[in-house]
Amino acid sequence: MDKILNKPFRLPKGSNKKFGVYVKSKQTGKIVKVTFGDPNLSIKRDDPERKASFRARHNCEDAKDKTSPKYWSCKMWSSKPVSKIV
Repeated sequence: MDKILNKPFRLPKGSNKKFGVYVKSKQTGKIVKVTFGDPNLSIKRDDPERKASFRARHNCEDAKDKTSPKYWSCKMWSSKPVSKIV
């Protein structure tokens, strides 16, 4: 089965993370699943203060590695609507 790469998806209820995404690792060339996001929290990215605080706290400007949960969490808190990312 082929996996769609770089397209976040919602994980089922009961998972320990909220989202998952398949990416190709540059080091190994293999496809890995990256999970991220707290399933018990909502994304409050439409509040400019919360968005700025999250991005500063997680140092999102330096998030470049697509195989890290940090990269994808920061991407969810970008200016693009979540519906366009997922």
